[in-house]
Amino acid sequence: MYILINILYLLATFKWGDWRNWKLYYPTILFLIIGDFLYNFLLYKKSMWLFHDLILPNHTIITILAMVVSYSATVLIYLGRFPEEWNKRLLWFLLWVGIYLSVEYINSKFGFITYHNGWNMWWSVLFTVIIFVILPIHQKRPQVAWLLSIIIIVSLLSIFDVKISEMK
Repeated sequence: MYILINILYLLATFKWGDWRNWKLYYPTILFLIIGDFLYNFLLYKKSMWLFHDLILPNHTIITILAMVVSYSATVLIYLGRFPEEWNKRLLWFLLWVGIYLSVEYINSKFGFITYHNGWNMWWSVLFTVIIFVILPIHQKRPQVAWLLSIIIIVSLLSIFDVKISEMK
C-alpha cells in the first residue's frame, strides 16, 4: 500500500510540485522530516501509531519512504501552490488535511496503520491540522515554527504521559 501511495505522491509532484524553486522549500522539507524522525526516535518504545504493509518489511522502512518521498512531495505542492488570498488558503488547507486524513482512514480500515498508547484517529485529525498550519509558518518564520513545535511536542509528551525513561 505504501509503495502505491508514494508513487502517487511522486506523480503528483512531477505534475504540480514547484520543482524550479525546490531550494526555497528545502528547509521546510527538512523541518517536517526532523519532526517525524524525532517522533520515531523519542517514542521508539512507546509508539502512538505503527505502519504495516504487505510488501515493505517494517514501520521504519515505511517511515523512511514517507520522509523522503511523501513529505518532500507534500511541501513542494502544498507550499509551492500556496494561495495568497485567505479564503483560497483555507480551501487549500482543507484539501490537504482531507487528503492526509482520507489516506490515514483508509489505511486504518485495512490495518496498514494501528494506533497505540491512547492515540486514535481524532488525535490524528488534530495533529494533521497542526502540521498543515505550521508548514507555511515555517516557510516564512522558521524560529516561530520551531518554538510552536517544541511547545506542541512537550504538550503531547505530557498528555500521553511519556516519561524520559521510556524514550531510551
